[in-house]
Amino acid sequence: MAMEDFLAFPALSLTLPIFTFFLFLYTLTRKTKTLNLPPGSYGWPIIGETLAFVNQDHHKFISQRMRKYSPKIFKTNILGEKAVVICGAAGHKFVSSNEEKLFQVWRPHSMQRLFHTYTEKFNSAAEIRLVKTPGFLRSELLLEYVQVMDSLVAQHFNTYWTNNKKVIEVHHLAQLLVLNISSQYFLGLEDQARIQKLSKLWDTMMFALHVIPLNFPGTIYYRAMKAAKIVREELKVLIKEKRVTMAAGVKMNDVLSFMMNNPDSTGRYVTDDEIAGKVMGLVSAAFNSPAMTTAFIVKYLGQRPDVYDKVRKEQEEIRRSKKEGEGLNWEDIQKMKYSWNVALEVMRVIPPLQGTFREAIVDFTYEGYTVPKGWKVYWTMSTTNMNSEHFEAPEEFDPTRYEKSSSVQPYTNIPFGSGPRACPGKEFARLQLLTFMHHLLTKINYWDVLNPHTKVLGGLNPIPIQGLHIRLH
Repeated sequence: MAMEDFLAFPALSLTLPIFTFFLFLYTLTRKTKTLNLPPGSYGWPIIGETLAFVNQDHHKFISQRMRKYSPKIFKTNILGEKAVVICGAAGHKFVSSNEEKLFQVWRPHSMQRLFHTYTEKFNSAAEIRLVKTPGFLRSELLLEYVQVMDSLVAQHFNTYWTNNKKVIEVHHLAQLLVLNISSQYFLGLEDQARIQKLSKLWDTMMFALHVIPLNFPGTIYYRAMKAAKIVREELKVLIKEKRVTMAAGVKMNDVLSFMMNNPDSTGRYVTDDEIAGKVMGLVSAAFNSPAMTTAFIVKYLGQRPDVYDKVRKEQEEIRRSKKEGEGLNWEDIQKMKYSWNVALEVMRVIPPLQGTFREAIVDFTYEGYTVPKGWKVYWTMSTTNMNSEHFEAPEEFDPTRYEKSSSVQPYTNIPFGSGPRACPGKEFARLQLLTFMHHLLTKINYWDVLNPHTKVLGGLNPIPIQGLHIRLH
């Protein structure tokens, strides 16, 4: 090789990758420009419309853009990702019908880092199998858990509600109750001191599920990451304790033990850190939304004497049918029809989770617009649950609207999602909410809501920032 050829070789080796990179960018930009993308705005450079998305009233954020761009689909840039919002009942059905065909599940980067899933490529079907394989959340297997749930809720009321306290903060107690139930069911953990510690840590994490992941002192996300680290270490300690106990021949029947003893959907036994991350995700789902719905049930029952009287009558009839000391059973839960309608209406007016994300795994077309592969797809209940086309007088709190099956159209009020990605814990949450309502209405005469206009956090999680305070009678 000639000297000049030798000198030219490194220059060529550098030029070729750079040329290829810019050619790729040009091709990608040209492709995006030629696509018929949905109308909308990307907002500010880098941050897009994230600040409004996570801080503004969610229904306001969505409805403003539906009016401005399209009532069916619009584009935006949120949480560091280009995304489309698919709206309405038809949009809900489209997303639900195309799981694993056009979409896969996607979690915001803040959640991925909190739960240590940022290195994983999510597989929706695998996640569902991971939860459903042991059958912990199937309704037929919850039959055996009704009495346990009833006992836990009764103990909760005896400890925190009927001990002569006049003023209580409902949201915090709801969190404590829900985590106590979830800890025993998912983790096999009964130590109340450890559960109370975890409850405070999980509460800190909940404020940072859908935020810009700025991890430096003073930010919400920094506090959440510290809390997540402590929770993960606590779970690892619990896993080690369980291994010792199981080695001694003790059988355990909880989700955590199942994960420890069985491979995942690929046949691989996962590490303790991975188990901790997956359990953190499961418990978070069973912690945040049910606690919020429980608190807002108390709020609406306290503000609507007519609704309160109907629920109380239903629950008192069930109580009178029981023998002394006899707990609830599955048949009792099925009788609580009006009570469940109240819970559904609470979740319509204040969805426990405003929406969720998917990722496009191929280019697809919807309503004449093309959504490129890799873009995020967001569906939200706020496009249907307060829409007068689906619910007459949507601002009114009216549980009777569910008494006629024809009055509520499919894909309009779906707090648990729908299709293959519907929440597998729906029956578990239903059991918890109805058991709580039974004890609330049979143990407490009535209550006053002291801060009915409590400020509710914007964004995806409607958390009452100052809590919900009531005075018991």
